[in-house]
Amino acid sequence: MPGSASRRTVLAAALAAAAGTAAAEAATASDRPAVPEPAPDPAPGGAPVGAPGGVANRFWSTYTDWRTGHAEGTRAVAGRRPGLVLDAPLGRTDYTDPHTGRTSAWEYARWTSPAHTPEVPATEAIASWNARTPAGTWLQVELSGTYSDGTGTPWFVMGRWASGDTDIRRTSVDDQSDGRSSVWTDTFAVDDPASGLRLASYRLRLTLYRRPGTTLTPTVWRVGAMASDVPDRFTVPASAPGLARELAVPRYSQNTHVGQYPEYDNGGEAWCSPTSSQMIVEYWGREPSAADLAWVDPAFADPQVCHAARFTYDFQYAGCGNWPFNAAYASAYPDLNAVVTRLRSLTDLETLIRAGIPAITSQSFRKEELTGAGYGTSGHLMTVIGFTPEGDVIANDPASPTNEAVRRVYLRREWENIWLRTKRYNASGKVVSGTGGVCYLYFPDRPTPAQRKALQAVGVL
Repeated sequence: MPGSASRRTVLAAALAAAAGTAAAEAATASDRPAVPEPAPDPAPGGAPVGAPGGVANRFWSTYTDWRTGHAEGTRAVAGRRPGLVLDAPLGRTDYTDPHTGRTSAWEYARWTSPAHTPEVPATEAIASWNARTPAGTWLQVELSGTYSDGTGTPWFVMGRWASGDTDIRRTSVDDQSDGRSSVWTDTFAVDDPASGLRLASYRLRLTLYRRPGTTLTPTVWRVGAMASDVPDRFTVPASAPGLARELAVPRYSQNTHVGQYPEYDNGGEAWCSPTSSQMIVEYWGREPSAADLAWVDPAFADPQVCHAARFTYDFQYAGCGNWPFNAAYASAYPDLNAVVTRLRSLTDLETLIRAGIPAITSQSFRKEELTGAGYGTSGHLMTVIGFTPEGDVIANDPASPTNEAVRRVYLRREWENIWLRTKRYNASGKVVSGTGGVCYLYFPDRPTPAQRKALQAVGVL
């Protein structure tokens, strides 16, 4: 999103303000009663993974995982891709869509994960999920936890999501805080990390919705969170080059879509995330059908990018940059998994590229900090597709004038630092936030042995 104001910048400013404020607004939590405290996470099959460097992931995706959670009207289904479905509704509820004003009745059921204690007591947590929501269904993902001082959080809404946009408008939820932590679009964050307060454990809750009187159901294949406590840093240690390889990833420019579909944030610089997502979806051999694209103006080139923008759009954030919504969009394609996580270094990215797995990375920088970019940005997504023999980064950067110009080579040391740092100086000399190594990883449900090994090495499987 070159040149645009990013919610990550807003997050940094808000956290700074919150640290000096004695009181905060009450949390927007679910209006449904909490379920009994589940048993601690049994961690079957090595599923919870901790990575050095302040990052730990836990994803529930196996048949055993679904059966170990607390089910209220949901059912685990076995098969090639085990999942969770709505079986016997707990009851009905009305939902008033804040973006349409329309109130509709829905049947619902719930699943709550076991309480999970990550290896890393966290200052931040980002949930992500893989699901299918046929027309007439949708889902909500929530997070609740215990702080390091033994007190608890309310249930925070991490997203209300549907793969379509006719039943509800997919949305994040603003103004969620308990005075100690807040949710900023898609990120749970401790308001004052310097106080030492941390999220020591957490649970996730899925609520599945369907039209009353039907047998429709969402199917969820994966849900989890990345918990992290990445130390504040303006610079990061340099890694040594270790791989020369380039993956054949399709190239799409976001800038060829300037002015298209104002209702989905107007194309151009606002579409870096869905444009990057579409590149990787197609790298894995998936794409929208002709019927899926029938709504796009036939005069527009690369209609699949317009499609990705529409179906990643967060109506509350008013943009396409919601990280979990992009992952959920990708996972709606057949047998494709997607997670939001953090990596530790370019060595981790080399591990993935070596196994044939590209990554979508989030970074912010001034124009002079990244040689050859030609722009500065407060928040931008690009796709890492390889490394040169010298170790420099080969990226499909959607902030390019044409598809042909998307492939860029960026100096390793510059690129590594702008991606992994958590603090930086903006053009006005003000200290603002960096993303600390955030990335999206999309990969097949049945990875090859080499791919599985690489994903395990970076803490995802």
